[in-house]
Amino acid sequence: MKKFLLACTLLLSAVASHAQMSDTQVMQYVQREMKSGASQAQIATRLMQRGVTMQQLQRIRSQYETLNGGRSSRSSGSDADVLVADSRLRENNGSIRTDSAGNALYTQIVKATSAGTEDAEQRTKVHIASGSNTIHGKAVFGRDIFNQKALSFEPNMNIATPATYIVGPGDKVFVDVYGASQKSEQLEVSPDGTIMVTGYGPIHIGGLSVDAANAKIRRVLGQRYSSSEIRMTVGQTRTISVNVMGEVMAPGTYTLSAFASVFHALYMAGGVNSLGTLRNIKVFRGGRQITSVDIYDYILNGKLTGNVRLADNDVIMVGPYDCIVDIAGNVKRPMAYEMKKNESVATLLKYSGGFSTGAYQKAVRLNRISGDKFSAYNIPEFEMADFKLLDGDSVTVDTILRRYENTVEVRGAVYHPGQYDLGGSTTTVRSLIENAGGLTEEAFTSRAVLHRMKSDRTWRVLSVDVEGIMNGTVADIPLENEDVLTISVQQDKMNQRTITIHGEVQFPGTYEYADNETIEDFIIQAGGLTDAASMAKVDVSRRIIDPRRVHDSKEIAHTYSFTLKDGLIISGGDNFTLQPYDEVYVRRSPGFVPQRNISVEGEVMFAGTYTLSQKNQRLSDVIKAAGGVTDEAYIRGARIERPLNEDEKFRLNRLLKMVEMQGGSGLDSKKVSQDSVYYVGIELDKALANPGSDYDVILREGDRLVVPEYSGTVKINGNVMYPNTVAYTSGKSYKWYVNEAGGYGNGAKRSKAFILYQNGKVSKASKGKVEPGCEIIIPNKTRSAAENIGMFTNIGTSLATMVTMIATVTNLIKTF
Repeated sequence: MKKFLLACTLLLSAVASHAQMSDTQVMQYVQREMKSGASQAQIATRLMQRGVTMQQLQRIRSQYETLNGGRSSRSSGSDADVLVADSRLRENNGSIRTDSAGNALYTQIVKATSAGTEDAEQRTKVHIASGSNTIHGKAVFGRDIFNQKALSFEPNMNIATPATYIVGPGDKVFVDVYGASQKSEQLEVSPDGTIMVTGYGPIHIGGLSVDAANAKIRRVLGQRYSSSEIRMTVGQTRTISVNVMGEVMAPGTYTLSAFASVFHALYMAGGVNSLGTLRNIKVFRGGRQITSVDIYDYILNGKLTGNVRLADNDVIMVGPYDCIVDIAGNVKRPMAYEMKKNESVATLLKYSGGFSTGAYQKAVRLNRISGDKFSAYNIPEFEMADFKLLDGDSVTVDTILRRYENTVEVRGAVYHPGQYDLGGSTTTVRSLIENAGGLTEEAFTSRAVLHRMKSDRTWRVLSVDVEGIMNGTVADIPLENEDVLTISVQQDKMNQRTITIHGEVQFPGTYEYADNETIEDFIIQAGGLTDAASMAKVDVSRRIIDPRRVHDSKEIAHTYSFTLKDGLIISGGDNFTLQPYDEVYVRRSPGFVPQRNISVEGEVMFAGTYTLSQKNQRLSDVIKAAGGVTDEAYIRGARIERPLNEDEKFRLNRLLKMVEMQGGSGLDSKKVSQDSVYYVGIELDKALANPGSDYDVILREGDRLVVPEYSGTVKINGNVMYPNTVAYTSGKSYKWYVNEAGGYGNGAKRSKAFILYQNGKVSKASKGKVEPGCEIIIPNKTRSAAENIGMFTNIGTSLATMVTMIATVTNLIKTF
């Protein structure tokens, strides 16, 4: 039971909520949880969740003390003493503001009476409206101060009890007697303002300050403990009821700690709503206003003026705002602000943090609603403190124009171009150039341009002889404010001077020109010659630059040719140096040809890859190099597979584009082969029998020569009854083989039948000869438009007949 008393003491600081458990259930629950090892903090939290109220805990504790003669047995130096000492620390025992599932919630304790019977305390959760910090879509300064978790203004409960604190019902006090007698009691001030001191009786201290209550207790108990010291201290304080009314998010009655302030009560109420004021929050006590609070004074100046400690039944009244003013532009904190009556533009600027960098401070602009129209005001610097603001005013702070009052500028061919202050060491053109580090080597000194601004802000130009001014032969020119001196670069150095090399060098491209560079130097700079380079011919083309020419000429460039040996020029020109924009061409040697390979596969003695030794190497040469054909080779079926070269790819693409442009008329693009490899029809048997003849085809790089084995079959495909492959029978026509596949199919186009031979050749079936390994193909007829219409008509007629038959059968079924 000792631990139960300590748990009850901790629970006095919990939030009061609607009672759901009886006294007996609370006592049984505490005992059960302590046996299970739960801490006192865990028990307190669980009881609050179950709806146990502060009044119920007080009643249970009083019953327990009555059963124990109004005192608790404590052993000196025991763990109980330590816990009692710890219990003298106060906790916030008022309403708490919680959050759940990430939403801001407020626990509002509402006390109501009905028909003379006290209703149970209720807990309601009020969600902050999303627009409470804005007005007309604009954020208002300071309105979010009471909507932040980190700034709750919760009172510090463990400060020294103020001497002016008035002791009242519900306060816990400790009466300590030490000296000749030793005694310590924790007592609670009863509703009639008394404490029951063991062995003495009641002492009335309600309504007294801490100092006065201490004096009274010492006076009353002093006769009994004349040789001891007596001291009274306040432990856990009582709760007070405070009414927060008006324009707040959750108006109502809140149970707070006796140490709570106005700010904490506003925080519990969720802060002001979209209509509430931050500038004139009133606090009433006993029907009389005791203070008013200006939140801006706290936010901007750190002053807590008016944030008094609340008393029981205090009323905090938040009225509607008087004036919301928006300020935009070049201020440090542009947003909306709540202003008091008669506050000026100067005060608004102070609230917004003052002018930001680049702000025009001589005047501000203000827009105001005047009746059914808007009015605009330009407020000069010296009238800002007197110009009073009204609700809805909008102030704009402009940016200063980019103008200078003591600045000149130099651009172009100086070492440190830029702006310089006019005056002191910079007063003339010469001094400006000297302060800019002087002229660079490429500066054009015969003529510079000085732009000078006229009174109407337009420019006029002065010509400057920079060379004469710098050497003292021409009078120096005095500078004026915002003068701009431009010194150009020499004409031949203004453009980027380059030279270019093409052809057989390691790194062809464009390079920066350098004086006295030769062809040999340039080739080395480009990484040297490649193996394919020709030394017999190196060309240089040179741009013709003649600014004095007055007529057109057909000649547009000069070309020079040279011969190299060991990287040096031996003919074409001595001491030849390159000039800007020259282009060098290193040609490919006509004798340089990389290896060209073909492959030979199938029935040859030595299949593999072979290199063409000559450009006109033929079939018979390659077969000879491969050791001839084997006994199983079917020479008449040999074929060449050849990849498209770049020229053939180009012609194919042009053909397809032409077909596309003509809409396919005259040529079907689907019939144009777009494969990257095609067959070359050859007759290897005739080529081997007649080397060098037209049958002996010249090979080219990438060819794939395939010599197959003998195949004694013939394949019949296309529009036949049953596509088939049958054994070759000598002397039989193609029609005999078609019959072996079941004959022609419906829609077969017999006149267009053709034979595809194994060597890649194609022949019309009626004029060709069937050979082993070939394929007979019978194409389909193409239906005419009239045939298509007839087919669809027949289908429609059949469908109509079927529908009629189904309807007749359905009617018969219904009849039966």
